[in-house]
This record gives sequence, C-alpha cells and structure tokens, in this order.
Amino acid sequence: MNVHGTGLALSLVDSDSGPAKCKPLERRSGMKKKILVLDANAQECLSLCAFLNQHHFLTVPADSIQELENILREGDCIAVILDLDTIPVSNRNLKELSIKYPNVTFLCISAKRIHPELQDAFRQYIYACLNKPVDPDELLFWIKSIYEEENIPDN
Repeated sequence: MNVHGTGLALSLVDSDSGPAKCKPLERRSGMKKKILVLDANAQECLSLCAFLNQHHFLTVPADSIQELENILREGDCIAVILDLDTIPVSNRNLKELSIKYPNVTFLCISAKRIHPELQDAFRQYIYACLNKPVDPDELLFWIKSIYEEENIPDN
C-alpha cells in the first residue's frame, strides 16, 4: 500500500488491487501508546491513520462506539480521535467513556463549528475539537500535547 498526497488530503492505493486497509504499526519497545481513530467514513479514517503512522504514531481504526469500547478495554490507548460528523454520540456517551477510561484523551473533528447538543461534553470531556479539513500541523500539536501531559516522549 502506498500513501500519496500532502497533509491529510491523502489517498490510499493498494498495490495488490484488494481493499486498502490501514494497519497499526507493530509495537516495539519504547513505542508510544495507540491513538484510536473513530470515523464511520472508511476513507477518512484510513487517511488519518496513514498520516499519523507516517509520523510514527501507532493507530487503530474503528467505525463504531462498540468497536471503540472493545479496543479501549485493552488499555493501550492514550487518545481517541472522534469524528463527530459520522459517529453519533451524546454528552452521556462521552461522560461514561471518560469515567470508564480516565487515562484516554478525547480529540474530536467536525465540519460544524458548534455542537450545542454536546456543550457539557466540550466543557468536561473533550480535550479539543479540530475543524475539517484537519490541519496536519494542528493535529500534530494536539497529539504532542497529549503525550507531554502524560510524560510520554513523542519521538
């Protein structure tokens, strides 16, 4: 599989003519904790994973809250990047996830500027929300900030 493009406007090409998939990098000693990318749009999810993998971050793609919970139970994630435009969530969902997994930071992405239905979650459970299309430098800034807060080297 080859990744072409700049920033997050990446396209994935599978050289075997099968479906393109973004696989997490193998865990090596000293490697970072995983970043779970939760997006029901497979192409956007794979592009985001590929971008983060290029910057040496471990990623795990997911497309539902149920899959998110199954992966978070493994306890090896530092952050979740949640696409609010494709994954239906409520204040209650985010509160429950934050209580169950207090060591996981929630970043969101959305084309909408405001989400009044999630005002409580934005105040208490969401670390940051990035506008779509995601600015690669901004995304890396927030990811590195999360690692700094957890005292985990980002390189």
